[in-house]
Amino acid sequence: MTAMTDDTLPVTPRAMRDEMILFVVMAAVLSVVPWTGIYPFFVMQALCFALLACAFNLLIGYGGLLSFGHAMFLGTAGYVSAHALKVWGLTPELGIVAGIAAAAGLAVITGLVAIRRQGIYFAMITLALSQLLYFIYLQTPFTHGEDGIQGIPQGYLFGVFNLANSTTLYYVIVVGFLAGFLLIYRTINSPFGEVLKSIRENEQRAISLGYKTDHYKLLAYILSGTLAGFAGSLKVFVAQNASLTDVHWSMSGEIVLMTLVGGLGTVFGPVVGAFVIIAMQQYLASFGQWVTVIQGVIFVVCVLTFRRGVIGEIAHYFRRSL
Repeated sequence: MTAMTDDTLPVTPRAMRDEMILFVVMAAVLSVVPWTGIYPFFVMQALCFALLACAFNLLIGYGGLLSFGHAMFLGTAGYVSAHALKVWGLTPELGIVAGIAAAAGLAVITGLVAIRRQGIYFAMITLALSQLLYFIYLQTPFTHGEDGIQGIPQGYLFGVFNLANSTTLYYVIVVGFLAGFLLIYRTINSPFGEVLKSIRENEQRAISLGYKTDHYKLLAYILSGTLAGFAGSLKVFVAQNASLTDVHWSMSGEIVLMTLVGGLGTVFGPVVGAFVIIAMQQYLASFGQWVTVIQGVIFVVCVLTFRRGVIGEIAHYFRRSL
């Protein structure tokens, strides 16, 4: 089975080679950021959301499943990691593992419920489940309600790397992002990923070929939710807090926005989209509530001028010109 993109052009070995070259370039650029004068906190925050958007893109871009509830994985992992670090006194690596395990367990439970439906019904169920968790976390004592969990200790990763040092923390976040990105890239270019794409294009045909499509979709949902939880656990060390903002439905909307702006179903699109959205929030904060309006205008412009997203349009242009 030949891998296909959204505009039915095959992903050739040359295209995969170019993507790996771009990955190396991206890793090289990220490795020198601390020495360029760019605000490290902005890049770390953007990388956490980039990983989150990539995880969401795995589900919708390659599995064809639109989730409006991915914030529940981000927020759940964040709360569990924060509680494990501050209250249980776990080391950073164990705190991250606890957050990832919580997100994975949540993905299994919600996936078994949501995967029974398709299309808009699937999207609405994920939204309902996310909002249910939002109100649970609002009332649950361990989350501290609207105050959230503040002052989370960063500690020493593996007893060696001091995460209180901004440069050390930056490189830990970069390594975490690159590891998650590579896992997603390997998944979409594996036989499992090819089956996902075939389900996205024509599920009935995939069923006729003997594939148990519900099993593949559930596995994709669990993997996507687990990676979103990984992003949430990393974000705890950057922001040093866990709050209801990360579980709110508006966060799920931002994830969708990041993916669409960058390019749905593209490898690097969600990364670009995340940096664009986080940059607007960071550098347009002085406009107050108008930031949301500005984001809406930019989104409308992108939809009208970049139908495939920024990266999607660029990739489409170069493929057609070859």
